[in-house]
Amino acid sequence: MDIRELRYFAAVFRERNLTAAAKRCFISQPSISAAITNLEAELGAALFIRHKKGMAPTEAAEQFHAVARRIIDEADAAKNLFRKPATRNALTLGLMRTLDRPRTIALLKPLTGTSDIALRLVGVDDDADARIVSKNLLRADEHFVPLWVERYVAALPPSHPLTLKERLRTTDLAGVAMVDRCHCEQSEFFGRAASASRQPAAIAESEDWAMALVAAGVGIAIVPEGVARANPDVAVREIDVDVKREVGLAYSAARPPSETLQNFIAKLQSQRPKAGRAKSKARYPASRNGRVGTV
Repeated sequence: MDIRELRYFAAVFRERNLTAAAKRCFISQPSISAAITNLEAELGAALFIRHKKGMAPTEAAEQFHAVARRIIDEADAAKNLFRKPATRNALTLGLMRTLDRPRTIALLKPLTGTSDIALRLVGVDDDADARIVSKNLLRADEHFVPLWVERYVAALPPSHPLTLKERLRTTDLAGVAMVDRCHCEQSEFFGRAASASRQPAAIAESEDWAMALVAAGVGIAIVPEGVARANPDVAVREIDVDVKREVGLAYSAARPPSETLQNFIAKLQSQRPKAGRAKSKARYPASRNGRVGTV
């Protein structure tokens, strides 16, 4: 086996789909399929179960992935061992605190994997070259590059009685313990939409903390779908309040962007068809409601 086959295996393991993995590795689908077949023959074990919706990793793949990932990381580290530090261009991004982890990782990975960019992350209100924010937080003097649109859903403890319903109405939440989020950009709207009997059981300072409280059974949280779907320890249900948020890159219209920021914007714009809900679906781990979420 060679390092390329391990990279292809890791891509298929992550994407659960040959076509998506081939795009990630910039090769053809037959090439990545042949590499997986060769790897299975060399290991003497089936790594994936092929089905109509994609590739399901076997127990052998689960065991092998940790080994393959370590070899890939060590090979990458070896490449950089004797490289002279290149001149690095600074890029400071302000991140909205309600971003979900899968999308944040996908957004930042191209930047962290580039040796010529010194990435610095700050709060959404701190000085930055650009900000990743919901469109309703856009300032008057900022341009906006759309990245994705997602709706709000209810995240529930897996054993909560309301998980028996496929869709929740506002009246279903009357008198129910709720977990509020300090940094919810739609807090004013949901405050108006909630009934008078609604009382928060807790106020979480971060998305992770909110999901932890939901998983612990403290209450129900109304969160962006990506946040809920990324957490396998909560159940997810649609709500009858049709509220969505559009997330994108905001940058100053008063001053020209740096070359580094221009390149980042160009890359984001080239990926827009993949990021939009209408043309592509972002994958999230299956939550305990038994379904894999897509947004």
